[in-house]
Amino acid sequence: MAQVKSVRGTYDILPEAMRAHRHVVETGRAVAARYGYEEMSTPVFEFTEIFKRSLGDTSDVVTKEMYTFETRSGEQITLRPEATAGICRAFISGGLANQLPLKFFYTGPMFRYERPQKGRQRQFYQIDVELLGVAEPLGDVEIIAVGAQILRELGVLEHTVLELNTLGDPESRQAYRAVLVEYFGDHRDKLSPDSLDRLERNPLRILDSKDEGDRALVAAAPLFGDYLNDFSTEYFASVKAGLDALEIDYEVNSRLVRGLDYYTHTAFEFTTRKLGAQGAVLAGGRYDGLIETLGGRATPGIGWAAGVERLSMMLSEPPPAARPVAVVPDGEAAEREALRITQRLREEGFTVDLGFGGKYSKRMKRVGRIDAIAVVILREDALARGMATVRDLKTGEEEVSLASLSDRLARYR
Repeated sequence: MAQVKSVRGTYDILPEAMRAHRHVVETGRAVAARYGYEEMSTPVFEFTEIFKRSLGDTSDVVTKEMYTFETRSGEQITLRPEATAGICRAFISGGLANQLPLKFFYTGPMFRYERPQKGRQRQFYQIDVELLGVAEPLGDVEIIAVGAQILRELGVLEHTVLELNTLGDPESRQAYRAVLVEYFGDHRDKLSPDSLDRLERNPLRILDSKDEGDRALVAAAPLFGDYLNDFSTEYFASVKAGLDALEIDYEVNSRLVRGLDYYTHTAFEFTTRKLGAQGAVLAGGRYDGLIETLGGRATPGIGWAAGVERLSMMLSEPPPAARPVAVVPDGEAAEREALRITQRLREEGFTVDLGFGGKYSKRMKRVGRIDAIAVVILREDALARGMATVRDLKTGEEEVSLASLSDRLARYR
């Protein structure tokens, strides 16, 4: 018989881990809502062409990591490796261009075929924030501020560093691209095969290379900042000034890039040393040319994505499980009444545990195992008088009427 196990690169989120997972997602959702970002969702798969256009034919994601398959009707479909492309596709196909600006919060699973390791799985979860239709530096500042506030409320901001860079406008990128082609062209014999392939098509991708030989060349490569025009320099200065005004600390990292042509101006990452090699926990940038690349009207955009698993691992401890009110009947008649009372309390918003069987002594032992905050004890003689015993595990017990039971338990709701 075949071994029953999960597929490599996937994992089960059991209750304790799920509490941390949910805490990250709900914190992100709540903070984003305060900034005016509304939640939306797209399908977990799209036509493959959507990701090829958005991520680029030379990207590692497209060439090595996508889960792509052919449907019975012959269509090429890909499980989403990231959220932004689907959101931009939805913007185009939904005819939302007349509703700008748009603010979206997004969460869900993503899929990439890569070597599983700590904080990186083949099915993984992200929270994502996107701002469409705002071309001003203030949009960059706000999108970073949303991320910083989420990290702050999760209690992990102090364990991260915000790395910031500018990719300039298209004119600046074109000037820098020409310089890179010339520089790396002089070192063709030292480039990896992947970087040789990218040299003419997308030289900025070489700056992201993990190959040790490439990295040595990158360390001595010309800096983007030396080829910015006045507009790009002023734009970056405005972003930094906005972050300074909000007292959001950052470090300028001139090697932080996004390799695709539609990325412009601000690129950023919140990184940490708490997770070993998986340093980036929240990363994003401005992508003013993406929607046009996908076939829509030219529309500015900026956003970021954060890994739920990585943020969960950074929490000091998982949020505790809700402590229930336990209902413990003593006797057959009390059992039936316990069922009715439990249902009523749950309808009123209480978290209530009712064991499925066993003697009174066994049920009381269960109260300790589930860490109940209080116990409602139902004895037949007391029920005949319309009464029950409420035992607070800290302050003792008292007899209360069934009619006032909900009021007595209100502090535990």
